[in-house]
Amino acid sequence: MNRLLQRVQVGGLVLGSVMVLTAADTGTLPAPPVAKKVPHVSEVNGHKMVDNYFWLRDKPNPEVRAYLEAENAYTEAVMKPTEGFQKKLYAEMLGRIKETDVEVPYREGEYFYYVRTEAGKQYPIRCRRKASMDAPEEVLLDVNELAKGQAFMSIAAFAVSPDGNQLAYSYDNTGFRQFTLAVKDLQTGKNLVDHAERVGSVVWANDNKTIFYSQEDAVSKRQYRLYRHTAGTAEADALVYEEKDERFDVSATKTLSQAYIFLLLTSHTTSEARYIPASDPTAEFKMIEPRKQGVEYYPDHNGDSFYIRVNDTGRNFRLVRTPVDDPASKNWHEVMAQNPDIMLDDLDLFKNFCVLYQRESGLPQIRVIDLRDGKSQKIAFPEPAYAAYSYINRVYDTTEFRYGYQSPITPASVFAYDMEKGTSVLLKQKEVPGGYDAKKYQVEQIYAVAADGVKIPISVLHLKGAKLDGTGALYLYGYGSYGVSIDMFFNPNIFSMVDRGVVTAVAHIRGGGEMGKAWHDAGRMMNKKTTFTDFISCAEDLVKRGYGSKSRLVIEGRSAGGLLMGGVLNMRPDLFKAALVGVPFVDVMNTMLDETLPLTVGEFEEWGNPKEKAAFDYMITYSPYDNVEAKNYPDMLVKTSFNDSQVMYWEPAKYVAKMRATRTDHNTLILKTNLSPAGHGGASGRYDRLHESAFDYAYILTQMGIEN
Repeated sequence: MNRLLQRVQVGGLVLGSVMVLTAADTGTLPAPPVAKKVPHVSEVNGHKMVDNYFWLRDKPNPEVRAYLEAENAYTEAVMKPTEGFQKKLYAEMLGRIKETDVEVPYREGEYFYYVRTEAGKQYPIRCRRKASMDAPEEVLLDVNELAKGQAFMSIAAFAVSPDGNQLAYSYDNTGFRQFTLAVKDLQTGKNLVDHAERVGSVVWANDNKTIFYSQEDAVSKRQYRLYRHTAGTAEADALVYEEKDERFDVSATKTLSQAYIFLLLTSHTTSEARYIPASDPTAEFKMIEPRKQGVEYYPDHNGDSFYIRVNDTGRNFRLVRTPVDDPASKNWHEVMAQNPDIMLDDLDLFKNFCVLYQRESGLPQIRVIDLRDGKSQKIAFPEPAYAAYSYINRVYDTTEFRYGYQSPITPASVFAYDMEKGTSVLLKQKEVPGGYDAKKYQVEQIYAVAADGVKIPISVLHLKGAKLDGTGALYLYGYGSYGVSIDMFFNPNIFSMVDRGVVTAVAHIRGGGEMGKAWHDAGRMMNKKTTFTDFISCAEDLVKRGYGSKSRLVIEGRSAGGLLMGGVLNMRPDLFKAALVGVPFVDVMNTMLDETLPLTVGEFEEWGNPKEKAAFDYMITYSPYDNVEAKNYPDMLVKTSFNDSQVMYWEPAKYVAKMRATRTDHNTLILKTNLSPAGHGGASGRYDRLHESAFDYAYILTQMGIEN
């Protein structure tokens, strides 16, 4: 179906530099668009790079949009036979959501805060009641009202002043993840004059009038400055700090004790923290410990001490305590040593208790320490694969700790844990309408053996009693970057696959954080290809065990997981029937060579800096765009957003254009670009997201031979 562009009309329609044949010309589908080739040559480390589709970076160029629209038209034609199936899937997915619902309230100051949804409305409504849930409701922020006339709306910061009278929040109405700060007077319900652009973290000082906020650079999107702002004014804000090192991001946090505000300076591998009393917002930030390359530390506060999570003696972090009046490392006293088998992910400090969030054997754990006697207890979780995490805890002097728990078959649940008694009480489990029955399903945690003998965890979900004879449909998801752990959350949509007999699985490959920092290290920088070979081992293992047939195996990865897809499709295209490649980071070399792009410099510590020859020589061997070859590839659906700020639209667009011009098969390759305001995660409204999911599932299932 591939054909070179001819700038003449051949029975079809020529869109600038894109030719599309109509259905009438082929008798069935239109031919896929063919992007023009305009060689762009660069030389790096003695290597000549030719990029024929560099021109697709020119966002204002009408030919670029014409190409993306032509690809969308082709995708629509390919997917047209599934329209009825998409509607059926959408109805199923919607049927598993309680559309009018209320989240578990949390206490902060004199109020109980909560989020609720209403049937037919795309966005949540944030509310509170004073002193009791029986008090009258105050609507603080109805995101549906904020979204009127907007195609996209996302809320990031949501911070109420200590006296409860003002709300500072930030919103993005483009999908580019650039947030605008607003302040609302909660007594009058009116927005004040406050306004700041490209805002990140937002923290109130204890005087109820000072707000600290971080701001990102307009080009690099790096949070690089901290400002001090007086609420209710439009006067110029005071620049408190500017970070010059482009690897580092700036953020501010406030301790649960309400005693301190921290200024955090973090790269992918290194951090530094400074502090002021929250009661003295004009004080000068004091350093805890100067940054040291490769050492990360993160402070919190309790009583007369800072507690610090630090990886100076081992990659998995230890816990130390230090006096607030002289917190430098010479005064650090070890509370808990680094354990190579247990990752210390995070911690929360209450007046008398410390809650540790750990990872052991690939699974999240929560341990509670009584600071008065040092005794600790671990909260028990009943299933082989699950997600466990802190819920919203805003009360410092309490014996109640709230946590969330869910699994592939257990809906999102919120528990209250009595830290003195060691007992948990279920406050709410999300209702799944439509007759959902967890007993129909089985969750397993199995292990594939990688090429170097390392065991890779795989979480599997399927119908109980399913006949696993190697002929069935199989879906495998992966990510494997940044030390991010893919824990097993409840996804009501997935049952539209599982109920049709599909076995679904998640490969917890190296490059992620499931097994601690060493797991991340083993799949980053000069070890990145381990992420891809791990995924291939997992796919082969699942097929070998009979969980599905490779002729019905569909894989999915998004963002850095899209890099994973591009990598494994180049390495083993024979192993997969089809792939969903979402907002994919596939043009590794061109992006990492361009320091004007968002994220690039900071990510030298994840992928490497290709201006350095050793890094270049390694990265060029796996960069998906640079390794597309004249060979057969599986069917592919590639997705992007025109306004994506994390992976620019042109990476997937160029990838598809090159794939079309190079691959030798006649398998389906479609590119779907969201041209209306949407972000890295797609649409913002919950019903819009469901439509996107129904489209994706229709693609995946039909590729497996399931069409209704």
